[in-house]
Amino acid sequence: MAMTTISSKFQIVIPKEVREKLHLSPRQCFHVVEKGGVITLVPEVPLKSLRGALKGLSKTDLREKEVRS
Repeated sequence: MAMTTISSKFQIVIPKEVREKLHLSPRQCFHVVEKGGVITLVPEVPLKSLRGALKGLSKTDLREKEVRS
């Protein structure tokens, strides 16, 4: 498990092995989520990277707005 420390300026460094595994880049944005005393950093994903994610999705089983409640 990788560890890091908060600097006097409240900055943290993401360990190299984590950066490489997740293909993080400089100036990448993160959402900071706190829940139950646990801090989670969620990388922001560019919309372009989601292109084609729903390829092959069948439109026949979609519900109408009236049925969704």
